[in-house]
Amino acid sequence: MLCFLRNIVAQRGLIYHMVRREILSRYRASMLGLLWSVIQPLMMLAIYTFVFGHVMKSRWPVAGGDVPGMFSLLLFCGLLFHTLLSECLTRAPQLVVSQVNFVKKVVFPLEVLPIVMLSSALFHFMIGLVILLIAQLLILGAVMWTALLLPIIILPFALICLGSGWFLASLGVYVRDITHLVGLLTTVLLFFSPILYPSENLPEWIRPWMFLNPLAWPVETARNLLLTGTLPSLEGTFTYWIAALMIAIVGLAFFQKTRKGFADVL
Repeated sequence: MLCFLRNIVAQRGLIYHMVRREILSRYRASMLGLLWSVIQPLMMLAIYTFVFGHVMKSRWPVAGGDVPGMFSLLLFCGLLFHTLLSECLTRAPQLVVSQVNFVKKVVFPLEVLPIVMLSSALFHFMIGLVILLIAQLLILGAVMWTALLLPIIILPFALICLGSGWFLASLGVYVRDITHLVGLLTTVLLFFSPILYPSENLPEWIRPWMFLNPLAWPVETARNLLLTGTLPSLEGTFTYWIAALMIAIVGLAFFQKTRKGFADVL
């Protein structure tokens, strides 16, 4: 792992240019260009606020849950994490398959492909997070100081996305059906996470199982840090960090072990 980290640091220039190219290529030939990365989450937040806050008048059983717009903030916060994970999971199986030239003809560090994918997704995630903080300031009149602790939640979640990306990028070379399965999985994760509803709405016996979902803990903890100022438990944070590190290590090990057969399969 230490050797791998040294290699990543040595390849930081390559990673930067690939991330920059990927972000810019997404909006190439569009009139507004990179502004779409701000407009899209802004429009979604406005729609959530109008539909759930003013039309459906949805409320959430937390402090300040009766404030108009609070439900849209809670929903938007959860969807930010789901979108980040969903983008990584759905794109990962095609990462190596779509870069045949890198596999067959070029001596290229294939392990950086999931890192580039994650960095691009994190770029859009951070824009959405800034918009969420600005919306919170406008709707609630203040931003909790506990928002400064968000990196404690985001970093292990990013490790889970990265480890899953390595695993699925390698598996997608050998099992092409995994692409369709992952699309179904991301939908299941959305409805089996406390994103559209609070975890208190679930029956008591199923709540512990829900927290096996990698989205459940970071979504609830991020909401508490941002909107209620509640600190996470040290035990839960430590457990999540250990699980995230293990997923990243296992994903990388699987990728490095199976990459020798990529050229033969492709």
